[in-house]
Amino acid sequence: MQPLALLGLGLLLGLRHAADPDHVVAISAIAARTKRLWPATRVGIVWGLGHTLTLSAVAGGIIIFGWVVPPRLGLAIEFCVAVALVIVGFTNVRPHAHEGAGFPDASGPLRAFLVGLVHGLAGSGAVALLVVSTVRDPRWACGYLLMFGAGTLLGMTIITTGLALPVSTLVRRWHWGSQFVRIGTGAMSVVMGLWLVYQIGWSDGLFLAAPAWTPH
Repeated sequence: MQPLALLGLGLLLGLRHAADPDHVVAISAIAARTKRLWPATRVGIVWGLGHTLTLSAVAGGIIIFGWVVPPRLGLAIEFCVAVALVIVGFTNVRPHAHEGAGFPDASGPLRAFLVGLVHGLAGSGAVALLVVSTVRDPRWACGYLLMFGAGTLLGMTIITTGLALPVSTLVRRWHWGSQFVRIGTGAMSVVMGLWLVYQIGWSDGLFLAAPAWTPH
């Protein structure tokens, strides 16, 4: 593959990775707890930074030491993402949840960063590692990884900003808008997380004798 095409592929895959359903659901639940545009955008930025940190660390091991991610480890990482979705969702829907209790609005960036760390190797992020493992020149492999991280960061920033615009409008017009969005995104996060727990744990075989993990 030509170097420029490789870099372009990294950027496009990064943008695509940001739009993975589990990413959008998780970041929506976190961003729903803020009513202003910049704090929501900041959530997307720090999520992308956490994600890129994890991915870069493992990709560095692949480039330098030739690491291989075994199926059970790949599924275990996916399972952690599912658990994170449940926790983030429950934070929004638990009874009497309000700012200042448990996870205040100021903790949003921290939670986004931690969730980004967990998401770093999940979903289509694993595809990025497969591409890295096929690039023979370490310099271009690093360039590809940099573009992938930039694409993910840009994509998630766009998504959180886009989500914040209608939420802030809804909150200004109806006083119950904030609670409606918070509970709705939280419930969606819990449902998706529980579905992924079953899918990864039993359908894909994490808890069975022969796990089957196919990055996609």
